[in-house]
Amino acid sequence: MFSIGARYSTVVRTVNDVASHCGVDGPSIPMASSQGPDPLPLDSFLNWFDSGDQLALVARNRQRTSTRGGILKAEAAIRYAEVLRQAGVVTLGDAQLLLADADRLQSVEDELKSVPGEGHSAVRRGYLWMLVGADNLIKPDRMVLRWLERQGHSVNAQEARTLLATIAPAVSAKVDRPVTPWEIDHAIWQDARR
Repeated sequence: MFSIGARYSTVVRTVNDVASHCGVDGPSIPMASSQGPDPLPLDSFLNWFDSGDQLALVARNRQRTSTRGGILKAEAAIRYAEVLRQAGVVTLGDAQLLLADADRLQSVEDELKSVPGEGHSAVRRGYLWMLVGADNLIKPDRMVLRWLERQGHSVNAQEARTLLATIAPAVSAKVDRPVTPWEIDHAIWQDARR
């Protein structure tokens, strides 16, 4: 929620502030690490934060989902958490199971679409699923789109998704191992941040 249109350092500070407030020492783990128990299930998160204003205060982040009439990103995060909890998704493991159930996922997605700040291309929602573990998705935000444009590909968000999904098999063949669109997205981010 907080990373769209924000500097990476701001997102890291926000995540660390919220985690520290909730007593979570390690808010993130390397992708290669095995998944342990969820350190902050949504039930606990929503017990800590019952409003966007309360979360924004702890996160020291009053950014909005849009410059024109957007709600606080913290409010959008609370609303996402409420939708997920209502659907019985309270842990990372629950969210990963949701990704494997197309009908249930569609129902949750329909609810998440109603949260202000969705945008035209559902970048925020797609990024949520990426973070949950959907390796076939990318986050075609401004940074990715600008990087692609510098490479001679002026595309919109949906075209970026298609482009990276299309080139993943070719990259896989070149490096002789499976490469996901998510990995290409991550490599673009690493290069663009230099």
